[in-house]
Amino acid sequence: MPSEIRSYIRSLAIDAYVVGGAVRDELLELPYRDEDFVVPGVDQAGLRALLEPHGRVEDMDVHGQLVGVRLHPRDRSIRALAPAGIELTPPRAERSTGPGHRDFVIVSDASITLDEDMARRDFTINAIARRLEDGTLVDPFDGQADLALRQIRTVGPTSFAEDPLRLLRGLRFVSQLGFDLAPGTLTEMRNEASGLAHVSAERIGGGIEADGMGELSKLLLGRSPQKALLLARDTGVLEQMIPEFTPALGYALTTDRRRQPLEEHIFAVVQSAADGGARLVVRLACLLHDLGKVDAAASSLSHAAVGARLAGTILLRLRYPTDVQLAVARIVAGHGFGLDGQIDALHARRFLAGNGDVLAFDLISHKHADLNAKPEAGVKGEREALARFEQLVRQEREQPHRIADLAVTGDDLISAGFGEGPRIGAVLALLLDAVVTDPARNDSAWLLERAREELA
Repeated sequence: MPSEIRSYIRSLAIDAYVVGGAVRDELLELPYRDEDFVVPGVDQAGLRALLEPHGRVEDMDVHGQLVGVRLHPRDRSIRALAPAGIELTPPRAERSTGPGHRDFVIVSDASITLDEDMARRDFTINAIARRLEDGTLVDPFDGQADLALRQIRTVGPTSFAEDPLRLLRGLRFVSQLGFDLAPGTLTEMRNEASGLAHVSAERIGGGIEADGMGELSKLLLGRSPQKALLLARDTGVLEQMIPEFTPALGYALTTDRRRQPLEEHIFAVVQSAADGGARLVVRLACLLHDLGKVDAAASSLSHAAVGARLAGTILLRLRYPTDVQLAVARIVAGHGFGLDGQIDALHARRFLAGNGDVLAFDLISHKHADLNAKPEAGVKGEREALARFEQLVRQEREQPHRIADLAVTGDDLISAGFGEGPRIGAVLALLLDAVVTDPARNDSAWLLERAREELA
């Protein structure tokens, strides 16, 4: 079914084609968001002239080179569907001038054909166009056959050399679609893995795209990240992206709880997190949580402490936002919390008080992923204990476990005779500990009396 935006573009009487991911996902019967359009037979100025009668037109550029326009239609209903504008481009060709992602020139004129435009794209499944006028498909590289085979194949043998970020994009499609790499593409990826050294950290990790995510994040949020990570390991992409993985590759884990090399356990935990719908920071923590095991073997620190430090270093280098860096480091640092003692409501309240609500449930989510990735015989009792513990944490979340939950405030303590300063915070922490131990104590009279004892 044509979308409202496609119908609108067709109504403008221009010979436009919808291209790329929207066509791919439509053929796979998957939902899609963004629609990009190519208009053959025009250059940049000609495209502007065609569209200016229909709304505000902005030039789009990539690294200072014009690549098309963004139309903001006068039609309010269409503008509401595409508040950032509708992207339309003339066909173009790109010529590499060096090894970096920015080392290319864009050629765009009315003589460039749609097939030539398709030839500059990354993978055959993204090099399919649908003409709006009659719905016919333009598929010069047989992308429909690759969709049927469920495989990722480059448009040409120099695809990764022209843009090394495509190495990660291909693996991201493996994760998102569950596809395999075509044999030739697998070989090309091995040969060109070193090209990732020329890709900016933001495009790999933290993200500078419209959705704020780089390729690693999108890979981890796919449905088959384990499959993609194994391919990243086998092609050398993983070590190029995260060199800290090198000591973990092949590191032996031979206990009843883990019977596989360390990196394969890690990838299984990431997959388990994906299967459970964990949020991105938990999946990042799963990817990095056990990298400290090798160094910790010769250290006085726990593998969780070493891993938290490594996680911070890696995510800083990959330009993840500070809040993501901190959240992941805290999950990695705390992921070894035990379940072998008494599991009761007090234990749950202390866990909430010590970690805060968000981190507490992230730690539980991570623990589920970690345990589900291990042989059941070695962790069956621990899985059952975690399920009981999570139920208690959810139950006790309604009980007071934060300073803000106390029936008294810092102002109340000042009124009771405390001077302003850090001592108030220390007393509030003491009162919170008392209330966490027995929620019935969260009574202003009892708390003020207990606070006055600290003044004596």
